Amino acid sequence: MTRLVRGLAWVVVPVEVVLFVCLLTGDVLPVRVLVGVEAVALALLLIECAGLLIVYRRGGRAAVRDVVPEPVRRIVGHEVRALSSLVLWVARRRHGVREGDLAFGHARDQAAMLYGFVFVSVVETIGLALLLRNMPTLHAITLVIDVYGVILMLGIHAASVTRPHVLSADSLRVRHGAHRDMSIPLERIAAVRGERLFTHEAADGVLNIPVAAQTSLTLELTEPVMAVGFLGGRRPVTTVRLHSDEPAELRAALGRALERTRGRAQELTQ
Repeated sequence: MTRLVRGLAWVVVPVEVVLFVCLLTGDVLPVRVLVGVEAVALALLLIECAGLLIVYRRGGRAAVRDVVPEPVRRIVGHEVRALSSLVLWVARRRHGVREGDLAFGHARDQAAMLYGFVFVSVVETIGLALLLRNMPTLHAITLVIDVYGVILMLGIHAASVTRPHVLSADSLRVRHGAHRDMSIPLERIAAVRGERLFTHEAADGVLNIPVAAQTSLTLELTEPVMAVGFLGGRRPVTTVRLHSDEPAELRAALGRALERTRGRAQELTQ
């Protein structure tokens, strides 16, 4: 079953890519050919989904992870989180904020830029719709792609709004929209300082999480934590630079939480 699922993926994706390239270059394909190819691709996709369901029932999530490469899982997961964040945004709800937790947003400074991208994409969508109005098939494909792109950009911003940094009793959950989500135990935070930076050089052991090209807080850790990249790459870090809409408030709240954590640790050692 595992080989079947992987084999179907190697068939469906190239077929769709070739078909899209043919349409993009202006080739006129007979309707029967187009419908037939899409029908076969859809059937193969349904078979693949059924195969994944069987694999899941037999071995759970671990079996699915063995079949689907991690980069694919993470890309799909990112888009699912971004799109589901639109629902949370409309409902004015936040993800992962429990009673007693403190939430600190990080979306404000990127809002203008993302809204600008959305405006440009809407203009592009309208322009392409007018230019391709005499090519129905290509018009439909580009329209779907453009509309989905606009929705996804809104979802990316919605994820930043609805997924703030979360300070709980024992950890700081650092997030960057739907892209990154990592938990740092408070006992591993040695120091926190306000430090607004607009340039970030790559360095070993340093994780930069800029928003609108800036970070406003720097965390120094006593022990490394594992940072997971967008496609699943992992590396230990001992310095984390992040951004908050209210860095002073987050720094103060984190300082108080660190004092309580160190106080409890001293009581346990006495």
